[in-house]
Amino acid sequence: MSELVRFGISMDRELLERFDREIVSGNYANRSEAIRDLIRNQLVESEWSGEDAEVAGTITLVYDHHVRGLNDLLLDVQHQYHNLILSVMHVHLTHNNCLEVMVIRGPARTAREVAGRLLGVKGVKHGKLTITSTGERLK
Repeated sequence: MSELVRFGISMDRELLERFDREIVSGNYANRSEAIRDLIRNQLVESEWSGEDAEVAGTITLVYDHHVRGLNDLLLDVQHQYHNLILSVMHVHLTHNNCLEVMVIRGPARTAREVAGRLLGVKGVKHGKLTITSTGERLK
């Protein structure tokens, strides 16, 4: 384990009180854990902003499975990007609507490209790309 370093932070009292309320509602044990989490989030966001950075994440879609050709398109994209898409979960939400979650890992550029292709397709009611770090560079 790496060496722990203590440091001080100066901030407005009201801001600190709001932060402490967030810590309690976020189930953090203490301020240090919450601050570490904020720093990790910023580092992850910086990491995946690079086009070639390797990322992990999900592409989540809610779509109307009755839209002609949509299922074929989804399968085509999954086969075309088989190196990026690790796993797919398909759930029937209602008679008309399905939820599909694709677990991905690969270059940030490719993840954004695939998500962009899928989110704008006719019949997709809602979708979201969620990217995180592979964890290799986080402590």
